[in-house]
Amino acid sequence: MSSQHTRSRTRLRSAVLLTAGLLLPLPLLTGCGAGDDEADGPAAPQDIAAAPRSKVADKGTLTWAVDALPATYNTFQADADQASQRVAGAVLPTLFTLDGRGRPQRNPDYLASASVTQREPRQVVVYKLNPKAVWSNGTAITSADFEAQWKALRGKDSAYWTARNAGYDRIDRVERGANAQEVKVTFAKNHADWAALFTPLYPRSVMGSGSAFNDSARKELKLAAGPFAVGGRDAKQGTLTLVRNPRWWGERAKLDRLVLRAVPPEQRVAALASGKVDIAEITPGAAERITKANTPSKKDRSDKGRPGIIAPPGASPGAARAEGRSDQGRLDGANKPAAADVTALRGLVVRRSLEPAYTQLALNGASGPLADERVRRAIARAVDRKAIAEYVLAPLGLPAQPLGSHVLVAGQQGYEDTSSAIGSVDPKAAQALLADAGWKAGHGAAPQKKAAGSAPGVRAKGRPADDDDDPDGTDDDVDGLEDETGTDDKGSLDTGDKAGASPARYKDGKKLTLRFVLPKGAGAEPLRAVGERIARQLDAIGVRTEVIKVDDASFFKDHIASGDFDLALYGWPTGAFPATDARPIFAKPQPAPDGSLIVEQNYTRVGTDQIDRLFDQASTELDADASHDLMARADARIWAAAGSIPLYQRPELVGTRRTVVNAGAFGLASPRYQDIGYRR
Repeated sequence: MSSQHTRSRTRLRSAVLLTAGLLLPLPLLTGCGAGDDEADGPAAPQDIAAAPRSKVADKGTLTWAVDALPATYNTFQADADQASQRVAGAVLPTLFTLDGRGRPQRNPDYLASASVTQREPRQVVVYKLNPKAVWSNGTAITSADFEAQWKALRGKDSAYWTARNAGYDRIDRVERGANAQEVKVTFAKNHADWAALFTPLYPRSVMGSGSAFNDSARKELKLAAGPFAVGGRDAKQGTLTLVRNPRWWGERAKLDRLVLRAVPPEQRVAALASGKVDIAEITPGAAERITKANTPSKKDRSDKGRPGIIAPPGASPGAARAEGRSDQGRLDGANKPAAADVTALRGLVVRRSLEPAYTQLALNGASGPLADERVRRAIARAVDRKAIAEYVLAPLGLPAQPLGSHVLVAGQQGYEDTSSAIGSVDPKAAQALLADAGWKAGHGAAPQKKAAGSAPGVRAKGRPADDDDDPDGTDDDVDGLEDETGTDDKGSLDTGDKAGASPARYKDGKKLTLRFVLPKGAGAEPLRAVGERIARQLDAIGVRTEVIKVDDASFFKDHIASGDFDLALYGWPTGAFPATDARPIFAKPQPAPDGSLIVEQNYTRVGTDQIDRLFDQASTELDADASHDLMARADARIWAAAGSIPLYQRPELVGTRRTVVNAGAFGLASPRYQDIGYRR
């Protein structure tokens, strides 16, 4: 397989799902390390209307909104999406699930035990399978399934169009252990994140040949080994039905059917209100509508028995204004839902938590001004991350602190705020960094022109002068009160007269202007609002931005992945295995034999050899504390390189029917599909 073909198969992960086209993307424990003994838990706990199984009805159909029906049932293919992952979680073996703090926990439905039994001279992991574990055709799950998955994913057979092989490429052999329920895995190179392997586990009928892996598993998944199995798919209706698996040996699924329905984000409030879906991720504007419809008026606020929810502490009536309204429901008057809307929405509730994901400001360091680390660091020092986090999250009643890590979120084991490596917000320091990089205030290429009726040294209207001297000798001021004037690229006068703006910066006659690419869809209004705030903060240090709004469908593929941007906002998920999962996002780009650049998922094109070494060391360190320490050191280096500036943990807002239990905003935890249902 050619290097170009290999790169075309590189998985884009789920960043495309984490642009604010769905939701805007924060933690509590910044300012200190938060290892296993120190963390108090996630910044926001899961909100799923938890109920014991005895209180859940033993019947029913639940319809769950997704962006689109699965493009493939094979989660190891490049175009696997959120729906692919959801199907796999309900249908296939998950050897380790995640608890409320995002920590992997052995799943007893599949594993009696799993442990590292040998470290030297080679790492050996022994899995002891639950003897009841079988595929839906009655065949036992055995080491043959493990071996087939390893061979398919290890990256040595070009017949398999795999999106990732991390971890599988470190295995030397997979073999039967002492009996049919024991699997012995021997590693050629230590793998700290071994618990991430073989989840989901596919039957050897899928992994045993390239044609089955590449083609058959895209269209169907004949075998299951979970509480549900794949049933019918109706492309016309946009639905996929999962049904109870009659061969399931664990606790019986409470639902008769779990239906995935493709519903665009802007249509989800209407779909919930009409009963077309029972659960859906929603926008902040939609969450506000549902909350208002269920909030008692002054007249009946004392009515304790009325169905509905009250906005959580700290929530603001202006949440939709702060976040941008992307739902298209009918409104009556000043943001008041119409009467029909109120009635329809009163059977709904909003579940709120924080996802294991964050929104970042990405700085493309491949070329242009941002190829200079000093300029990137200046941008990082100019952005007020705390103010942005408060702007996004406080109106939603969620903890509003800036995220301090690129690899974990607050509450996850090993979380540590290492943002001190870049420093706190400081526009003066940012201006000094720009000056050191040769970007001077107010020195344009075109001849200086005086604005009509003005004199040299024009200042922002109504603002006093600042007599502080800056390192570059131009008497810069964070409020834009410069004694220098400059010209923009078209020769018009740039006096920094926008509120809070400083005169533009120039180097070798070129103005410092950065292309800020944002999606333009209705669902991306919240992200654009954040982008506007960042642009104003950059204006304050003399950095101009050219906001480029592009179609949502092309935002990631044609701009982020291809490197056609200077600045951009998009999200990344975090996971329980950062040494493996985060490495391709921050790996130093490497030249390919054909002269192109292999960036993996590092779309900022910023990386260092030291970051790569720290990831490699962490991935082979079997002592968890030592591995976490190495990851924290790598994260500090990522901050210092200033290619990615985490802003806040993404909010998780989910609208559900009030009778739905054990589902909603899962936070850092894995769903337990067999427990989802309706309250008795």
